[in-house]
Amino acid sequence: MAKPWATYGVDLHVEPSGPGVRKGLTDALREAVRSGRLAPGARLPSSRSLAADLGIARNTVAEAYGDLVAEGWLTARQGSGTRVADSAVRQSVRRGQQPPTSRPEPPRPEPGRPVYDLIPGSPDLASFPRTEWLKAARRALTSAPHDALGYGDPRGRVELRTALADYLSRTRGVRTDPEHIVIASGISHALMLLGTVLRRRGGHSPAVESYGLDVHWRLLSRAGLGTVPLPYDELGTRTDDLTGVRAVLLTPAHQFPMGAPLHPDRRADVVEWARRTGGLVLEDDYDGEFRYDRQPIGALQGLAPDHVVYLGTASKSLAPGLRLGWLVLPPSLTPEVVTAKGGTDWSCGALDQLTLAEFITSGAYDRHVRSVRLRYRRRRDALVEALREHAPGVRPTGIAAGLHAVLQLPPGTEESVVRSAAGQGLDLHGLARYRHPRATVDPLDALVVGYGTPPDHAWAGALDALCRVLP
Repeated sequence: MAKPWATYGVDLHVEPSGPGVRKGLTDALREAVRSGRLAPGARLPSSRSLAADLGIARNTVAEAYGDLVAEGWLTARQGSGTRVADSAVRQSVRRGQQPPTSRPEPPRPEPGRPVYDLIPGSPDLASFPRTEWLKAARRALTSAPHDALGYGDPRGRVELRTALADYLSRTRGVRTDPEHIVIASGISHALMLLGTVLRRRGGHSPAVESYGLDVHWRLLSRAGLGTVPLPYDELGTRTDDLTGVRAVLLTPAHQFPMGAPLHPDRRADVVEWARRTGGLVLEDDYDGEFRYDRQPIGALQGLAPDHVVYLGTASKSLAPGLRLGWLVLPPSLTPEVVTAKGGTDWSCGALDQLTLAEFITSGAYDRHVRSVRLRYRRRRDALVEALREHAPGVRPTGIAAGLHAVLQLPPGTEESVVRSAAGQGLDLHGLARYRHPRATVDPLDALVVGYGTPPDHAWAGALDALCRVLP
């Protein structure tokens, strides 16, 4: 005798009833969909599982599923199982139209919503190494000491700090030890901590680059510091005159957004200034792993570890959603940053820190970086080739490294191109967005195109749409 019900999820029951088991099951499933107890897209149990739950023949369940697919209540697709159809499909069936034999295509974006995201700042999230990360998480959790689940050292887990000290020394030339690394929830959190420390030290406004992230400027301003833009010329940010400056925020390995490394003479200038005056350099090494046509440029910190705060993050190499970044601090500054962070590691999950430590020490991080570096290089090459073919008057710059390119435009065209891009479903920024409001540089018309964000399958379409709006 058939069981009177089968449980699909929390408080969801199907009760076959009526003169025939097949009809009773079909009616019960149809009513579950109609009433909303089975939501659009919900996956149903396999016919074998449901038959076992109900104590009926598997063929009976398969036939009931088939009836509801034919009626448009369900969809069936090999590899995806049997699912509840969306409301549009069910309405089309009631109008007498033939239902699809597989899951319906995802709905098109709503009017006004971008189809392609070319905003710089994010990697391809589809490339996140889920399988390897899960393996690392399992190993990390299995071997984690019990105290790892407590409130923790405000500097962060020692396992991650140790792994980072070794990795950064090997790959970026950073000179430090685990005692002088503090884990933060990304670069923004790191700047909040540094802003607090700088304000306590005297409240002088730090110098910043004329082109950069407004988010960072605002964070420093909220700390009561303000920001002073440095001059900028054809060689990049000028650091030859830092009179009256106590701290300076730079992106020396790959200037954001212009893309060039800090000129060697200017690297020497800022290091000499820091040593002479006791000034502090905040080095944002946001995408140091990604270089293509040049040798990697070592971290500025390696030249003056007592005067440079090195800021790094997993946001570009893995995913911003991890919310993991780090500060490599001069020994004299470490206690002040730890005090600013608080008495416990309240901001960074210990298990994610342990997982990243395991991910790095196992070699999985290196393998992942090599893999995505090749992927992003191919995208960059495709961008350069598309411009050469379809927009030869637009010159890409800053493309030897990183995840974005600057496309120089004819004078006076930036604003109109950005508007046209929106009409083509492109979400992208003009260079003007990244110019400091107090900068004295001559305006340059350009686009800042992030080629890291779109997934592989969307990159060709994004390139086509981009080329259509270029002059």
